[in-house]
Amino acid sequence: MSFSTPDPLRPLILDDVRGAQKMLAGVARMTAMEGSRHLTQLVGAPVHLKCENLQRTGSFKLRGAYVRIAGLRPEEKAAGVVAASAGNHAQGVALASSLLGVRSTVFMPVGAPLPKVAATREYGAEVVLHGTVVDETLAAAEAYARETGAVFIHPFDHPDIIAGQGTVGLEILEQCPEVRTILVGIGGGGLAAGIAVAVKAVRPDVKVIGVQAAASAAYPPSLAAGHPVAIDPAPTMADGIKVGRPGDVPFGLIQELVDEVRTVTEDELSSALLLCLERAKMVVEPAGASPVAALLSDPGAFRGPVVAVLSGGNVDPVLLQRILRHGMAAAGRYLSLRLRLPDRPGALAALLRSLSVVDANVLDVSHVRTDPRLGLTEVEVELHLETKGPEHCLEVGSALREEGYQVIS
Repeated sequence: MSFSTPDPLRPLILDDVRGAQKMLAGVARMTAMEGSRHLTQLVGAPVHLKCENLQRTGSFKLRGAYVRIAGLRPEEKAAGVVAASAGNHAQGVALASSLLGVRSTVFMPVGAPLPKVAATREYGAEVVLHGTVVDETLAAAEAYARETGAVFIHPFDHPDIIAGQGTVGLEILEQCPEVRTILVGIGGGGLAAGIAVAVKAVRPDVKVIGVQAAASAAYPPSLAAGHPVAIDPAPTMADGIKVGRPGDVPFGLIQELVDEVRTVTEDELSSALLLCLERAKMVVEPAGASPVAALLSDPGAFRGPVVAVLSGGNVDPVLLQRILRHGMAAAGRYLSLRLRLPDRPGALAALLRSLSVVDANVLDVSHVRTDPRLGLTEVEVELHLETKGPEHCLEVGSALREEGYQVIS
């Protein structure tokens, strides 16, 4: 199976996905399907997690990249391949190329996380750092393809890529034959389109629902317009699904086959990531946690059994630390306060005693005396507290105010 060009007029069918599955035998893992007791209780129906975060390279991207590169003509393979990516696609192309004996060059932004750059090199690609945003990196990769004859491997806008990603859908049907709803994150749309092609051909009754980060959701306006619409995506922690324009090939399939596209907020994404880590013991990147975020935001909206696709687990440890703190704050388990105290010995100790009474754990204290907003006999204290939930946060604030403390924020 091979498609030499992305042709929206050539329909992608179940046989294409089945052919991709045969091609991926012994290459991509059939990743685990894990039940989630917490989400099952929340939704009121069985919820399962399809763990593509445990796939080789840490995401589903290997599937499509391997099928696309394996389908190249011998002369195209000899010319090598090139890709542009800040992370998951880079690693998928690098490993797929190495397995197939094809030379690969991957352009990555200058600020790409160091673990992702190192992993891409270790999988066998030549990494070129270029540009500060993905658009600049993409332009450089396309220029390289024109200059050298290397084949550009698009992350989502090609039938072979979509067929490879669709093998996730076949595995879901095999592992959870009673499934009624599948939730999957959408960036450019390759994974959602592939899953929809596979699942709807076998089980047209199953709902396939896409999930986008609200800050960079290109699909809702595109679906409303009836064609791909470019947006200026805002910053989002879910960089894996931050795409400014849907792909032409996946858009047509999603328009036809995907039942609904929902959006989730940054708070919902961070809470979902925290839940995956604490309750499911899964390290998941924000984009991979987007289906769980949709479940958290509207648990009663989905007919079960539900399968949420955890599409990737490649999260930079520095970013993970920030996201977890954000998630704890969104869940009411982390509270930041600023207070004004009299500038006298023992005032801070008294404040800390008050916090111990309400069982708030002090993580950090910042003591400021020199600020033009302060009176001559005042100091400002900034506190970072570990709390037990939204009600406990309210209890802490109330207790401090009742004792006469001036809480600024």
